Amino acid sequence: MILRSFVGPLVLTFVIAVFVLLMQFVWKYIDDLVGKGLDFAVIAELLLYASATFVPMALPISVLFASIMTMGNFGEKYELIAMKASGVSVRRIMVPMAVVALLLTGVAFYFANNVMPTAMLKYKMTLYDITRKKPAVNIRPSQYYTEIDGYVIRANQKDDDDRTLRDVIIYDHSQGLDNTNIVVADRGVMQSTPDDRYLVFTLYEGYTYSEPMGGADYESRPLTRIGFEKQELSFDISSFAFAKSDDDVYQGNYQMMNVYQLDTTVKRLNENYDSRCVEYIANLSYKLRTYRLYRSKCDSVRPSKVRPIAERLQAKDATRQQQVLSTALATAKMAASDAELYAETLVGDQTYINRFHVEWQRKYTLSLACLLLFLIGAPFGSIVRKGGLGLPLVASVIFFVIYYVIGMISEKMVREGAVGPVGMWYSSIAFLPIGIFLTLKATTDSSLFDGSVWQRKVGSVLSKWRAFRQR
Repeated sequence: MILRSFVGPLVLTFVIAVFVLLMQFVWKYIDDLVGKGLDFAVIAELLLYASATFVPMALPISVLFASIMTMGNFGEKYELIAMKASGVSVRRIMVPMAVVALLLTGVAFYFANNVMPTAMLKYKMTLYDITRKKPAVNIRPSQYYTEIDGYVIRANQKDDDDRTLRDVIIYDHSQGLDNTNIVVADRGVMQSTPDDRYLVFTLYEGYTYSEPMGGADYESRPLTRIGFEKQELSFDISSFAFAKSDDDVYQGNYQMMNVYQLDTTVKRLNENYDSRCVEYIANLSYKLRTYRLYRSKCDSVRPSKVRPIAERLQAKDATRQQQVLSTALATAKMAASDAELYAETLVGDQTYINRFHVEWQRKYTLSLACLLLFLIGAPFGSIVRKGGLGLPLVASVIFFVIYYVIGMISEKMVREGAVGPVGMWYSSIAFLPIGIFLTLKATTDSSLFDGSVWQRKVGSVLSKWRAFRQR
């Protein structure tokens, strides 16, 4: 009975969470999807891959909502009291749901470690191919169409069949701006070849105008007009077709790696980082030694050794000393510039390495979030004893938003190097005491969220305060 009451809201919430996240994705990329003549299979494939990337985030909120709703329904319908009266403790009631949450934790980790990298790779590549694809050929009346390279097309009217154009003008720049051809026709019919590689225009009753703008005939500019009753023009629209790119383009991205690949990559990046640090230190040390060498040849190394200018000019060659000083100054400036460049490079390298650490930790934090949020949701529902959709939905959203905001802040801190990779666990560390506290209160039948209890406590405190003031 407990599992049946828990699994239903869990599945429903999971589907709704994935759907909401998917609609956010569609809204973000709606401009890249509409008007390109994409097949339904391509769009469905993109949405499938995008949905797979949302699973690790949807599972924790589903467990949280389902646990609050299940325990809240038990409390609201007095089933929780009946089970307690039968000798079944709250901890025993939570065991079946805890087992499901534990299993979902393992499923979430397996999904994040094995399925999500492949899904993310396919999702990124499909989205890249779609955004790169040009919009479908759609010539609108009284508008210049410039999507076909080397041509500008304009038609004053377009028939209802969406193929026939009236008063057609085609500007041909395919041979360069020095040789512009203009085709004018009363009407034209456009259709694409079966392989969608070429767009064929069949023009009727028109003229072709040709006027060279350069070369030997530039001064005379002869204008040539050729009339025709029927003429066919073909345009290469192969770039409008949807073509899949090679998956190897994104293979090195940290989002497309599992834990083992992340460990191997981080180890290699750290070795490169350390070797680069040694190289930079050696270069700066060499420049500093060179600077000290030139400075030691001058009498102005320390203020205590400075002598009057006249005496110094008499003791040494002033020109030679000036050259040595200029060389020392140039070496010092070069060392300072290199130090700034090295610092920026190392900071960028460390930020890049931190992204791999973030992704490695995320696979564990999002997985364990299922179990952690269950420890909050189930005791919270048994304490408030309110089922339905209202309070469980509001409470789960509030808890998850707080958890997510803390996680985003800590992730940014880890990515920028303000804290170590352990910062990815700040949200879990913050919520674990809350879960333990709520679990203890639930097992001891505490009236933590009972308004009347708090009203009596506040009234008692106020009464004692008034009695204290009257003394």
